[in-house]
Amino acid sequence: MHRLLLFGCLWFLAAPPASSIFQRPTGTPAPLRLQYLLEPLHPTVHTRRGATATLPCVLRALPRNYRVKWSKVEPANYRENIIIITNGLYHKNYGPLSPRVRLRHSHRFDASLTITDVALEDEGRYRCQLVNGLEDESVSLTLHLEGVVFPYQPSNGRYKFNYHEAKRACEQQDSRLATYQQLYRAWTEGLDWCNAGWILDGTVHYPIINSREPCGGRLLLPGVRTYGARDKQKDRFDAFCFTSALQGQVYFIRGHLNFKEAGQACRNHGAAIAKVGQLYSAWKFSQLDRCDGGWLADGSVRYPITTPRERCGGLPDPGVRSFGFPSKEMRTYGTYCFVGK
Repeated sequence: MHRLLLFGCLWFLAAPPASSIFQRPTGTPAPLRLQYLLEPLHPTVHTRRGATATLPCVLRALPRNYRVKWSKVEPANYRENIIIITNGLYHKNYGPLSPRVRLRHSHRFDASLTITDVALEDEGRYRCQLVNGLEDESVSLTLHLEGVVFPYQPSNGRYKFNYHEAKRACEQQDSRLATYQQLYRAWTEGLDWCNAGWILDGTVHYPIINSREPCGGRLLLPGVRTYGARDKQKDRFDAFCFTSALQGQVYFIRGHLNFKEAGQACRNHGAAIAKVGQLYSAWKFSQLDRCDGGWLADGSVRYPITTPRERCGGLPDPGVRSFGFPSKEMRTYGTYCFVGK
């Protein structure tokens, strides 16, 4: 009898398709009243990279023969990927999130999803769905990572990346291509940049606070301006990257070093030369403030300013300033190093 029960439960959790396409609803149907699931008090959960986050999903009653299915809508392609399925007794994990997710199960009505060691790619919209025959219902929640968006271009000038190169460039700098929501939020916080860049869904945009002639003209209102979807292979732009909190520390070594010596100086301290995303993260979350230009891993020279002052670039707003990509043989700058925890 016990074998039959176990077999039935395992069959109940038989593997579903790996993913499905999320269809955006048309029209404005009346919202369905939830019968079994409780509406979350806070539909957005705020977290940082490396933290543990819990997305709440609680049942008010347990129907017979039910399942709870968690899935994530990927912002790059609106694909809905299944994460975990449970029937209250057994559960099964799916996909790349599998090693880092579990059900909280603080009581028998609790189907909340806990994500450990939160990564940059975890931000987005999640769905907790109660599968119960003809009475299926679901709640949606958003996982929001605190972070910073920064524009990025290579050493050979602007508008050199196709989409795939932009995606790879951000990842090499301890970041990822920003979503539209992240870019829009950065614009509301003051990001003003005249060069258009790729974002995660394959569209191209640029955020403008101060309307001006070289950036679409003075008559256009401030906003996130768009070129729309572009050819991911042929079209070339810059990139908008997103990063979050560090699991480590960025610090400065003073000196007159060329690029090779800068890397060796960091290694002598048991560290590595910092990446651009790591410097932005230290500026954002650790309030790193130095008036000294330093080498970074991509060959650029930058310095972070949280308290603007006349002798440190003279610009009125905080930010990470850049000297561009000087000759790697120049012995003019120190270096920024990163050591992990």
